[in-house]
Amino acid sequence: MSINSGIFTILLQAGVLSAEDVEAIRAAMLKDETSVVSTVTAIRPDISALKIIQTISQFYGLPVLDIAAYNLDFMPKDILPINFIIKHKILPLSSHDKRLKLAVVDPTTKELFESITFRTGLALDFILVDEAQLKMVMDQNSSNYFKTINLDDGALDGVEFAVDVSADSDMVNSDDDDQPIVKFVHKIIYDAVQIGASDIHFEPYEKIYRVRYRIDGVLSEVATPPHALKDKVAARIKVVSKLDIAERRVPQDGRLRLSLSANQIIDFRVSTLPTAYGEKIVLRILDRKSASVGIEALGFEVEQRKIVMNTIGRPYGMMLVTGPTGSGKTVSLYTCLTLLNDSSRNISTAEDPIEIPLSGINQVSINEKTGLTFGIALRAFLRQDPDVIMVGEIRDRDTAEMAIKAAQTGHLVLSTLHTNDAPSALTRLVSMGIPTYNVGDAILTIIAQRLVRKLCPKCKKLAKFDPATLLAAGFKPEDVESGWQPYVPIGCYACHNTGYKGRLGVFEVMPISDELKRLILLNVTSVELATQARKEGVLSLRESGLLKVRSGVTSIAEIEANTNE
Repeated sequence: MSINSGIFTILLQAGVLSAEDVEAIRAAMLKDETSVVSTVTAIRPDISALKIIQTISQFYGLPVLDIAAYNLDFMPKDILPINFIIKHKILPLSSHDKRLKLAVVDPTTKELFESITFRTGLALDFILVDEAQLKMVMDQNSSNYFKTINLDDGALDGVEFAVDVSADSDMVNSDDDDQPIVKFVHKIIYDAVQIGASDIHFEPYEKIYRVRYRIDGVLSEVATPPHALKDKVAARIKVVSKLDIAERRVPQDGRLRLSLSANQIIDFRVSTLPTAYGEKIVLRILDRKSASVGIEALGFEVEQRKIVMNTIGRPYGMMLVTGPTGSGKTVSLYTCLTLLNDSSRNISTAEDPIEIPLSGINQVSINEKTGLTFGIALRAFLRQDPDVIMVGEIRDRDTAEMAIKAAQTGHLVLSTLHTNDAPSALTRLVSMGIPTYNVGDAILTIIAQRLVRKLCPKCKKLAKFDPATLLAAGFKPEDVESGWQPYVPIGCYACHNTGYKGRLGVFEVMPISDELKRLILLNVTSVELATQARKEGVLSLRESGLLKVRSGVTSIAEIEANTNE
């Protein structure tokens, strides 16, 4: 807002401010480039923003809107450029019968509103809003309108796709490219990194084209660019990923890097898929920092962490991590590898594909088309004098046999399986054809895990639950009788109105005891193995999750959605 804003005149006439106040406020605005309302409340703390709004409302006879409670999904799109809206602190609310309802902070800027009328051809009806609330609504990305579309020239300074010296950098970062498309793709990817998304989906349909982020495991729509851009966006991503831009009939896989600064480079895995209405592209964000978060940040309970640390400290044997896709198995394995990575160990990994490059570790990317399978890579590792071997996934009998053999011949082996819980991993190996005596002899510990969303610390609230509901969820009678109540998600600016912010693991950590080895030799069912594990104090996934509910970290709904018990 200008230092010559008409708000000063209104507040002077109403006796809210004195002439001396106005001079002091204008001087402060010139010095700090702040707005009228924020400067008034800073210099005169006795005058609230609400009082200023009410004074302006009475002067002009304008209604006041609680913009934080307004559903922005119904806001008209493409009437005004987003950078124009943010710069002038206005918000188009609705358009009807050639009139535009406009939320404003300062209704005295006549030249601005004349330019809007000229630009849109619409008469304006003003509604007053609080400046702080308007900024919060814009910042929290609660509407597609404010996501990934701010393409000011200075918005992405220093952000570009990183290329190898040998790559055709002119092709990747060319000034001759379609600059709006280049900026759009940069901004979509940059915002995804900043907001903490794990995946970006570019999805073409018959009449719409949408972009979605997966944030804390949940997909949400962030932009609906013009349908005509779908082929140009796909071509741009394929160029920087070194994929064949002419091939649209078969899926392709690639990688790209985005340089955010001289010291920060983010890797992405790129997958294209031909669909009925164009190529769907998914980018998986591979954050190198996730491999070095530390085992304390993963979510293990104290006793579980001790078991894991004891396991990876052993000279040989196998540790398995199980769970569905997207449950955080890779991060758990990378964290263990980071703890083991020093100059005294030779560490080799076989991955499909390599998720995060780790310095000091020999990483092999599996390529079945050329014949480089997990089994062949494992055989080669055994001739490379290894100390630690990581196998991305045990998919077949050949890989399982080689991994077991490596664990029995003096090597520490880390790997993953797709099973629902820890006991099921043992029966899965037996069903693959691995003799029970080898399974019991080689495996040290099995970890089953899930990722659950953490409650937002700024807005979570205690809620009263019926005792029967708590008991049905798995809580013990003493927990219910004590009067304890769990937190529930609410939603606020900090968590983008979801009630959750960030994720952590819920684990079942099952060390293989002598009694479990005996049961494995008897080829018992996974149910019998689970029963014995509970007798030995192993927490199930549900029990581990309920501990996190008890500590206020997550909600009952989140645990029930991610654990089957």
